Amino acid sequence: MQRRDFLKTAALAGAGVGIAACTGKNVNDKGPKPYLLNTTSGERPKMKLRFEPYELKLAHTFTVASYSRTTTPDVQVEIEYDGFIGYGEASMPPYLGHTVESVCAFLQKVDLEQFADPFCIEDIMAYVDSISEGDAPAKAAVDIALHDLVGKLLGQPLFRIWGYDAAKAGDTTFTIGIDTADVVREKTLECADKFNILKVKVGLENDKEMIETIRSVTNLPLAVDANQGWKDKYKAIDEIGWLAEHGIVMVEQPMPKTMLDDIAWLTERSPVPIFADESIQRLKDIPHIKGAFTGINIKLMKCTGLLEARKMLTYARAEGMKVMVGCMTETSCATTAAAHFAPAVDFADLDGNLLIANDRFEGMVVTAGRMVLPDRPGLGLIKL
Repeated sequence: MQRRDFLKTAALAGAGVGIAACTGKNVNDKGPKPYLLNTTSGERPKMKLRFEPYELKLAHTFTVASYSRTTTPDVQVEIEYDGFIGYGEASMPPYLGHTVESVCAFLQKVDLEQFADPFCIEDIMAYVDSISEGDAPAKAAVDIALHDLVGKLLGQPLFRIWGYDAAKAGDTTFTIGIDTADVVREKTLECADKFNILKVKVGLENDKEMIETIRSVTNLPLAVDANQGWKDKYKAIDEIGWLAEHGIVMVEQPMPKTMLDDIAWLTERSPVPIFADESIQRLKDIPHIKGAFTGINIKLMKCTGLLEARKMLTYARAEGMKVMVGCMTETSCATTAAAHFAPAVDFADLDGNLLIANDRFEGMVVTAGRMVLPDRPGLGLIKL
């Protein structure tokens, strides 16, 4: 299959506004030529959906306030169209309540062959979303693969199609899970010279020991994630005050998601911004938590993918809220997908691919703590 000039001139021209703004070059100067549908046969190609389970193996045991694990179940997805392949994935950490079986059962129901045009992502994802009330990771896998496919058909990376400047992708945190002082010290020493900000899991009785251990090794700024671990607002505000004195720049989901009034009380008094994680899944949740948090953490596996994520970003900004983008333990497929809109957020926690030992792709990389987006079509992945 050869690349030809793309028939959808209007779509490429729209994408070109962002391209010209970021590069200062004509969109036709360099790079892959966009795609032209070959209709001489009289038949349009069809989208073919394929998927397979894939277990992610963590480099270290991962512990948060409520559980520990050494693996994460995952399903890898491909959408093929006229010789082009878009990649996606569904990652399923235990607290989401999804399984490989539930994701595969959902994907079995998805019929993409009824759609003649992969560029109709709004219509396609409306159909995919209508299949069930939940199944967000499975929906995200389809969404990510569609965006990758469309970017490849256009011959441009997603960040450029959306009009973002890749140089503004910024830093990503690197996560240190709850563990003994010796292990925390070892993990910190491994990563402190490679990142500009670290993320620390807290929410148990050894929070201060965790922070003091890390501070014995590095003075890097820290983000903390309590994963709903604090249950008393007075204790939580004391904890946050102490953390702020030790270089913490933000707190994620300090209390259970059902305790919105207490979280709002905490946010009003906190010296650092408070971000929602477990309290928010999708676009419809933002009105319910507005005022209780400083900002939101958008994760593709919870919100059904890039289409909804960018709507959440726009809505949150309109409400004056801060935005961060996060991830699960994932391959470079999903973390790179999220990284493509990282230039538009305040914080990024996109280290999921760095926490696993069996990544299937090369995509976004971290250099001197900063995310470097691949300047290749679609997600820009290289399959290993």
